[in-house]
Amino acid sequence: MILSGAKSEHISKGCITSELCINYSVSYGAYRIVQNSKCCSEDLCNAQINYTKLASYTFSTPNRKKCFSCDEENCMKTLKCAGDENYCIDVKVGVTMMSKGCASKLVCSDQFSSVMSQLTSRPPGTKISCCRGNYCNGASSPSSTSSTSPTLLLLLVPLLFSILFS
Repeated sequence: MILSGAKSEHISKGCITSELCINYSVSYGAYRIVQNSKCCSEDLCNAQINYTKLASYTFSTPNRKKCFSCDEENCMKTLKCAGDENYCIDVKVGVTMMSKGCASKLVCSDQFSSVMSQLTSRPPGTKISCCRGNYCNGASSPSSTSSTSPTLLLLLVPLLFSILFS
């Protein structure tokens, strides 16, 4: 996870079901969350996994996708997507909190929604929508909603391993 330029890594080993072995990236501008998993199915096979290589996963290489993101004032900031973030995302919780940014395909899938519902509970009124065109997640004025909240980011933080192995 990168928060305002500060990188934080979490590496875990353990056992999970294949449905929870996922890779994704989502960026909200000042926040970027990347989960890069490597899974195997034989006994003790994770001893052979090169975690240094996983940790060096490059997600900072810009691609051509551009989406709106939010700052403290509004949701009209341009965000250049990176890596496999080929979708724009719009996350709303009720009518008061909003976040916009870039996401990889998996974040926009039913599979991801299913995985996240197994790990966390969404606040009532949460709506996540994705689209493919540049700036398709629409700009919002400050009067329509408040911008990114750290609580909202918890919807997509890769808690997978910390929840499963704690």
